[in-house]
Amino acid sequence: MTYTRSAVLNRCRSVLRRRAVARRFGVGHPPPAWSAESAVMVGEERRTLLEAIARLPRRQREVLYLRFYADLPEAEIARTLGVSRGTVSSTTSRALAALGKTLGEQS
Repeated sequence: MTYTRSAVLNRCRSVLRRRAVARRFGVGHPPPAWSAESAVMVGEERRTLLEAIARLPRRQREVLYLRFYADLPEAEIARTLGVSRGTVSSTTSRALAALGKTLGEQS
């Protein structure tokens, strides 16, 4: 699971980096042409994920937000929350495991 998560995050970062460079030099790509069905499915998946995140304890939600949305390193998250780096790491792991279990049960 750790390998998969790292691979997905690295791929997302690469895509975003390429888009930023393309915008900077005026080379654009047309937006993806999604069908109505795929738009509904993406919306449903997003809603399901947000509901699962909302059920997590507050500290786990905070750590996930700071790690994956704000893209802060563990040391910075630890300073922000006033906890040790190990606590950030274990909280992230527990939160992702809980999300995986919740979302795995639903699919």
